[in-house]
Amino acid sequence: MPADLAVIGLGHLGLPLAQAAVTAGINTVGYDPDPRAYAELRAGRTPVEGVLTASEVRRMLSGGFRPTTDAAELGRVRTAVICSPVPLGPDRTLDLTALGDAARALAARLRPHTTVLLESAVPPGTTETFLRPLLEEGSGLVAGRDFHLACSPGRLDPGNRTRTLANTPKVIGGLTPACTESAAAFYGRLTDKVVRARGTREAEMTKVLETNFRHVNIALVNEMAVLCHDLGVDLWDVIRCAETKPFGFQPFRPGPGVGGHGVPVDPGCLPYSSRTPGHPLRMVSLAQEINDRMPSYVIQRCATLLNEHGKSVRGARVLLLGVTYKPDTADQEAAPAREIAARLMDMGAQIGYHDPHVPDWRVRERPVPRADSLYEAAAAADLTVLLQQHRTYDLQGLAVKAQLLLDTRGATPAGAAHRL
Repeated sequence: MPADLAVIGLGHLGLPLAQAAVTAGINTVGYDPDPRAYAELRAGRTPVEGVLTASEVRRMLSGGFRPTTDAAELGRVRTAVICSPVPLGPDRTLDLTALGDAARALAARLRPHTTVLLESAVPPGTTETFLRPLLEEGSGLVAGRDFHLACSPGRLDPGNRTRTLANTPKVIGGLTPACTESAAAFYGRLTDKVVRARGTREAEMTKVLETNFRHVNIALVNEMAVLCHDLGVDLWDVIRCAETKPFGFQPFRPGPGVGGHGVPVDPGCLPYSSRTPGHPLRMVSLAQEINDRMPSYVIQRCATLLNEHGKSVRGARVLLLGVTYKPDTADQEAAPAREIAARLMDMGAQIGYHDPHVPDWRVRERPVPRADSLYEAAAAADLTVLLQQHRTYDLQGLAVKAQLLLDTRGATPAGAAHRL
């Protein structure tokens, strides 16, 4: 049965988009080559924890949503949105493999007058110099003439129930003005506000700017955290005071590292770009270097605290609280908890964890013991480290029970714990 929309890639971007489309009454098919994702969705379960609940998936299915692993379904839609993952590769450049596979699957079945949209977070130029050739070569059609092509990078905030696709402005940049308007007509059915960029590169660069803005500012407060600790200054009180300024300041808070699906991108260092500015974003590179150091700094603080209390890291029982990258979600993408746990293990510590959203957790393919009773585990541990501030944690009570508590999020009451 033909559908109005195909969502390609049913992960943290694709599933919420499909949900919004079904809610808006759009006949939607979801394509993902992963048979596990298909099986989970058909069974009424979410394949990606923390994105949708099982009840939300079941409502989508009852609303007509059809997950599939059959690429033939892509040839019978008016609009196709590519939401493929673009992770960091081993060399820390973005891996476009899944995006390329999605483009080839769509191109072989692309029909004239289809609108193709890219939501994956990609470096500027990807839509025009990477995606467009794949679609044209595989279909024999010409973008901007035979089919519409536009970029609208995802802006969802996982776990945020207040900011949804409907009330978050959607930035759109098309290959041509007609492509932009076709994309705007589609997204206008899903969101309250559409923002038109001048083109695909401007839309792509918007995501780069937003992601780098976050990383650079987190790096600044992470450096401030280290400096303030060395000087005996309460950074959390400094931030509390600074955020009262009604202009020229936006509060960011330090932490044990930076996770999430968006990664900092330096457009001056793209290996496939036909022309590079020759001026890399040094601030972005430095920010990444600073943020990458934070897990090591947390380890250093753990070792110092244990030593000050007459204990060694080797043989110490360390309880890690919250192993996700954001509070109140199960998403573990690039969370610093795994690196911190691995380094503590290397130093001989006995690691346990607690997270209300993660029933099973592995580090280096080895299962990490999960604490059933949080207070009992904290009382038994030589050191408890708060890595993520989930809403269910009673931090004041936890501070009383724990033998030694390191709070990397500044969430405990002043004086109740050692803070980053």
